[in-house]
Amino acid sequence: MNIKTLGELKKAGYQSKSIKDELRENLIAKIKNKEATFKGIYGYENTVIPELERAILSKHNINLLGLRGQAKTRLARLMVNLLDEYIPVVAGSEINDDPLHPISRFAVELMKEKGDETPIYWLHRNERFAEKLATPDVTVADIIGDVDPIKAANLKLSYADDRVIHYGMIPRANRCIFVINELPDLQARIQVALFNILQEGDIQIRGFKLRLPLDMQFVFTANPEDYTNRGSIVTPLKDRIGSQILTHYPEDIATAKQITAQETNKSNAQKECIQVPELAKDLLEQIVFEARDSEYIDAKSGVSARLSISAFENLLSTAERRALFSGDDKTIIRLNDFDGIIPAITGKVELVYEGEQEGAQMVAEALIKNAIKTLFPTYFPEIKKLEKQDAETPYDDIISWFFNANEDFELLDEYSEEQYKNELDKVKPLDDFVKKYQPNCTKEESYFIKEFILWALVEFKKLSKYRFAEGTQFKDPYGSFISGL
Repeated sequence: MNIKTLGELKKAGYQSKSIKDELRENLIAKIKNKEATFKGIYGYENTVIPELERAILSKHNINLLGLRGQAKTRLARLMVNLLDEYIPVVAGSEINDDPLHPISRFAVELMKEKGDETPIYWLHRNERFAEKLATPDVTVADIIGDVDPIKAANLKLSYADDRVIHYGMIPRANRCIFVINELPDLQARIQVALFNILQEGDIQIRGFKLRLPLDMQFVFTANPEDYTNRGSIVTPLKDRIGSQILTHYPEDIATAKQITAQETNKSNAQKECIQVPELAKDLLEQIVFEARDSEYIDAKSGVSARLSISAFENLLSTAERRALFSGDDKTIIRLNDFDGIIPAITGKVELVYEGEQEGAQMVAEALIKNAIKTLFPTYFPEIKKLEKQDAETPYDDIISWFFNANEDFELLDEYSEEQYKNELDKVKPLDDFVKKYQPNCTKEESYFIKEFILWALVEFKKLSKYRFAEGTQFKDPYGSFISGL
């Protein structure tokens, strides 16, 4: 880092290497040292990351293909950690010229003039990442370059002189990782302009054929939906991309919970005053899994991991707002709080025609109900649809309590923590049931579990539930009918 000139760099014995060699050598070192190569990425340990490592070892340009919210851009950005911490660059160069192998006219002429006194500076790896979102308005001038008439006029140069060229994003990202997001959105003629850069390393700008052997690691990202809706990757370009790697969503709830916990923006106040039972976290992730399987939601569009992150943030804020109104310093998540995640769901899913007919609100509510039905048998005995007449079930005492209840059982949204717990404590059979089937749960978490049982009994048609403006009422469906008679 104390080396300031080309002469000092040569004396120090510095050896140049390409960016792909840098990535390869540093990856090999990390693997040998048993270090994690892509920290903070969960669920890809046995699928995507090994393929990505193989592509880097092969020195390939890479295309990450997957639905939205599958950490494609995150993976590309984490590749920066596999670069050398600093590299030397000719001072003043627009395209990060290597002092030992200059390629721009500026660097070549400067080195002819100053020789070993040519000044250099050290470029940190965090500055060696460039990213472009492919949009239909991107031009060749943006990414490759163009002739700059103002530069020509100021320097009194003719258009035949290559010094009038203004370099685009790709030449300026020489010796860097360059990411093009949503590649199929890039117009076909722009994709064609990338052919020579990927294969031969030269660029053409307005009739200038410059032999610029750019040293770059390209990473492209693409969504399969784009192939049919908006555009496609032209075949010759696909042929020049070494490895195409398929990404995917988390395959189990445990992995999904890790991702959500890492990405959620929780304020310190929320961390201190809101307790979130594990069952509530499982339920939140199960809602997202239900969305990915729902007949009302477009599977080709995908359901981003951002849905569970936004929903979790909404869930915490719903509980926080409720606690502020009731004057509680601390609170635990309630099932009624899940109504607060509906805006996060409706804003993140693409509905098919049938879903549009049902309405976004109804689809979101159905996802919550389906998640409760799916999770319930993993915690408690299964509730069978058809049972022998007079057959005893573990839920009989709970249902009987509601059948014989002399007053309405209501859980109002405005209830304080004490009121909420007192109301649930009235249903004595729930206490015994939770102690029997979830003996290890804490006293605080038991209240969420009790409410979860009531909601599940509603979904399995053992109880009925009425939602009104102030809260939720639970009843025995037959008892209310008989009393009406």
